[in-house]
Amino acid sequence: MSHASTFGKMAEQKATEHLQSLGYQILARNLRWRSKEIDIIAQENETLVIVEVKARSSLYFGTPESFVSRRKITHLVEATNAYMDRHSLSFEVRFDIVSVFFSHGQWDIKHIPNSFYVF
Repeated sequence: MSHASTFGKMAEQKATEHLQSLGYQILARNLRWRSKEIDIIAQENETLVIVEVKARSSLYFGTPESFVSRRKITHLVEATNAYMDRHSLSFEVRFDIVSVFFSHGQWDIKHIPNSFYVF
């Protein structure tokens, strides 16, 4: 497994633990639909929360959350619709980003609820 892959898995685990500490119920991780992926699907009360995890070990090119592109958002929406159809869900849906920065042996986790809106 590559260093980047290992780092990404560790960041997703840190994000999952953070969400659980806030009371979120984790429903799925690394859900794939066609060529699209949802990092974390969680539930908070009656809301389905779709979480994109972005991690970096340097801020030279920008913060982790700044790397969520319009294309990624489109893919998240498509995969979310497929997940909801497959499971016959009718929850309210919210899209969050968990930004993970690792530097000098320290993890910095930043949860950004309602990171973007889909109309």
